[in-house]
Amino acid sequence: MRLPAQAAMRAMRPALDVLLSRALMLGGVLVIPVSLLLCLQWPLRDWLHHWSREANDLAQWLFALYVAMAITAATRARSHLASHLLAHRYRSRTRHALERAAAALVLLPFSLFLIWAGAPAAWQSVLQREGFPDTYNPGYFMIRVAGLLLAVLVALQALLDLLPADDA
Repeated sequence: MRLPAQAAMRAMRPALDVLLSRALMLGGVLVIPVSLLLCLQWPLRDWLHHWSREANDLAQWLFALYVAMAITAATRARSHLASHLLAHRYRSRTRHALERAAAALVLLPFSLFLIWAGAPAAWQSVLQREGFPDTYNPGYFMIRVAGLLLAVLVALQALLDLLPADDA
């Protein structure tokens, strides 16, 4: 017999999985404008003598958002750098238990701490529309938001890894 809380957690898992999948899919689109802006900096600087710094600043905050999402996407795909030297020798069940322990003891607590510690500074930066220190162009606040987004996505993925699966 399942407890109501356990049933609620099982019901929450697919919705959280879809939410993360869609958010990360949207983040993957950012690689094109980042690449384009980085490639355009030099022609803008050398030929037009304008807007290269603006292109660089925009590329920086788009790249920060992209990386915040890409790290979680790599974790979901199990394609991030991992120590397989020893782990590949473990049984699948042992590896799964280690992943759940890491989510519970490392990823979730530290990401929640980063959210708690970083949210006030990010919010203040957004309110001030903080600019880049060297150009004073607006948008630096987006880098702070991207750091916060990374912590939120890691926390959600860790929570997803801890929620019971349908087959569990």
